[in-house]
Amino acid sequence: MENTKINRHQNELTTVDAEGKTAEEAIEKALHILKAGRKEVKVRILAEEQRGLFGMEGARPAKVRVALHKKKKLDKQG
Repeated sequence: MENTKINRHQNELTTVDAEGKTAEEAIEKALHILKAGRKEVKVRILAEEQRGLFGMEGARPAKVRVALHKKKKLDKQG
């Protein structure tokens, strides 16, 4: 996908930066890449979409960062 940044930690997908015409579209793209649902992630809107003059020049896409919640590690006691 164009304009999508993927970050991995120890070969696990952890965060995705995505762009879309709207913030909602960008979030959906990131969720698809992460194969996760809304309740499994934290969403940060980096930039809202901006429409250009009469829909022409100056339009900018929405940008979001979607991160998986860290799984809690349980201590195993022997």
